[in-house]
Amino acid sequence: MARHVRAFAVTVLILTATAVLAGLAWSWVSPRAPYQVTGRGQVLADPTTQALIAADGWFAVITGGLGLAFGALGWFLGRRHQIAVLLGLGAGGVLASLVTFWVGSTFTLGVVRVEAAASPGATVVPGALLLTAKGVLVSWPLCAAAFFGLLEAMHGYRESPLRKPYGLG
Repeated sequence: MARHVRAFAVTVLILTATAVLAGLAWSWVSPRAPYQVTGRGQVLADPTTQALIAADGWFAVITGGLGLAFGALGWFLGRRHQIAVLLGLGAGGVLASLVTFWVGSTFTLGVVRVEAAASPGATVVPGALLLTAKGVLVSWPLCAAAFFGLLEAMHGYRESPLRKPYGLG
């Protein structure tokens, strides 16, 4: 029992530690939406900007890719504690997505460009890095658990006696 708890905890800790780097990578590659400073506060300077969608896309690509990588790594290295590792991939993936979001939205890395058609004399500033589609937060745990399950299903099928019915083959 203690080994299963340890496998679960190690999986969660590794994913969470990797999430810090993922958050920094997301902050570095994602564009910032331009905002115009007005008397009412900040207003989106260019309503047709694709920066908000691009930030969501980059988050999904980074966390989904890491989910696939850790799903495969967990399957190959966690053969003796599969259930604990799978639960760790799910719980750790959720925590890692939240940490990635927090780190990426807190720290600004990369080139921040502001290009917008604002009114003359208006101050245009880069906005904070945010997710407009909150559903991308599940890309890390979903990809990790799905790929782990796919590898296990392929391995189970290859070893299955149903693959060779009636003792043939």
